[in-house]
Amino acid sequence: MYFHAMAGTTEDVIILIMAYDRYVAICDPLHYHYILNRKNCLLFVSGTWISGCLNAFVFTFPVSRMSFCQSPIIHQFFCDVKALFSIACAGSEDYFIVICMELLLFGVFPIMLSVTSYLKMIRVILQIKSKDGRKNAFSTCSSHLIIIIMYCMTALGAYMMPPSKYSSVLEPVFTALYAVVTPTINPLIYSLRNKVVKKALRKILSVKVLNCK
Repeated sequence: MYFHAMAGTTEDVIILIMAYDRYVAICDPLHYHYILNRKNCLLFVSGTWISGCLNAFVFTFPVSRMSFCQSPIIHQFFCDVKALFSIACAGSEDYFIVICMELLLFGVFPIMLSVTSYLKMIRVILQIKSKDGRKNAFSTCSSHLIIIIMYCMTALGAYMMPPSKYSSVLEPVFTALYAVVTPTINPLIYSLRNKVVKKALRKILSVKVLNCK
């Protein structure tokens, strides 16, 4: 549970830093190398891992104070926070406050900052007169925007979904999307701007189409 929380926290912070990177590249390109110099990049990396480790400790420490008097089986494919509530009989009240703070600090807050930066980026991109310039600017942030939609929205959906008769089915689906599917296709999404990757992908798809015929 600690390592999953650490990985999730670092992923949230990295997504926010990448949004800031795109914002500087598009809205203030002349100062890009000055703002994101080697020193600042090292600070970003260090801050990401430190925040991940500390937050994971805060995330997992209250579990030691919880009592589990029901069945030890949870309906999830890993030791998930929300799934623990269904088998906990004491100590979950304080933990619920911790989860709410976590969702605000590392869920809602990064998404709001990322969306705000993208709104400013879109406004700047639309002011570019060159068609090729707008296309290059959109291609710079399109892959990251896809990850924000896939990862953040599914993660928030898994943890903020209200209890219902469908939640037992939808929660594992959303969890699999943000914990397994999105990290798996990350390299492909971020590499689609590479011409070699695009050529290889077209070749694979054309071969499959010919085989189907």
